[in-house]
Amino acid sequence: MAAQETPTVQFLSPEGVLEPNDSAAEFASYLDRLGEDDYRRFYRDMVVVRRFDIEAANLQRQGQLALWVPSHGQEAAQVGSAYATRAQDHIFPSYREHVVGMIRGLDLVDILRMLRGGTLGGWDPEQNGNFHLYTLVLGAQTLHATGYAMGIQFDGTTATGDPETDEAVIVYYGDGASSQGDANEALVFAASYQTPQVFFLQNNHWAISVPVERQSRTPLYRRASGFGIPGTQIDGNDVLASFAVTAKSMDDARSGKGPALIEALTYRIGAHTTADDPTKYRTNAELESWVARDPIVRFRLYLQGLGVEQQFLDAVDEEAADVAADARRRTLELRAPDRSVIFDNVYAEPHPRIQEQKAWLDEFEASFEGDEA
Repeated sequence: MAAQETPTVQFLSPEGVLEPNDSAAEFASYLDRLGEDDYRRFYRDMVVVRRFDIEAANLQRQGQLALWVPSHGQEAAQVGSAYATRAQDHIFPSYREHVVGMIRGLDLVDILRMLRGGTLGGWDPEQNGNFHLYTLVLGAQTLHATGYAMGIQFDGTTATGDPETDEAVIVYYGDGASSQGDANEALVFAASYQTPQVFFLQNNHWAISVPVERQSRTPLYRRASGFGIPGTQIDGNDVLASFAVTAKSMDDARSGKGPALIEALTYRIGAHTTADDPTKYRTNAELESWVARDPIVRFRLYLQGLGVEQQFLDAVDEEAADVAADARRRTLELRAPDRSVIFDNVYAEPHPRIQEQKAWLDEFEASFEGDEA
């Protein structure tokens, strides 16, 4: 007999009505931490990052970025989980967690600078709310996160009983990365060492052109039990479910109860990246069914039901447009870095071979000076 499925945790219906299902009961108390200001912040950040996302895609199409990685449709999963973290926690993203970085203090233009090819890494995590660097190698960040969580244990900076200083780690990855060896090795070590971390799996249903049902014959959250880790499936388009379940999981991690896995059911509305054409492998009917479950529309309906004024909603739209315009302006003002950075950060100290290569490139570039186009 097949194992009985646990219903997906959901607080908000697709129509924006607060109707917690039975699976939400365990996490309901975590919504008591939220007030109307928090709800407004959730909505504002989702709207702003979507408008920024659209502007970034336009910049790539206009030749201003080498690549863009859209997050359209996954805003609720990211916003809810990000606000469930504490200042001392460490966040390891994959490559489309733009709003998580924004919430932790990252300048969104730093993401554009990286995807424009103007930086070797992107940003200093210590200066940006412990938001670590994007990882384009699929699934590698799960090992980085688990190693860091093990280090927290060895340093003794977790499970001391102080929620303001105890540290935990959250790592974001997708359904495609869940099939990588790195992700499974990370789960092995996390379970073995009972690391203070949360694996936040955004199941957006497509690993580029491969549907999730081809990768896994069972729901992805059930993989966690094979490693001895609790797993929970949430409605990833419900920002309240994302917040509540992540908040509990992070609290448990900080208090020494070990790792957990959250599978957020959501959908990648746009392309995997701007190098991809999703019309080649998915149907319009499937896309439209998920557009109808838009996380921003759902939460706006909820706020309107609470009596949030139209003036606030309009102001958010205006702010989002301003943020996007500012990002465009500053991106167009970016200048290419000096080519010396290619060599200067290879070794901590000067190295003869590197110096030789740098001199060769300088000589090669100088050979073109004065040539006519």
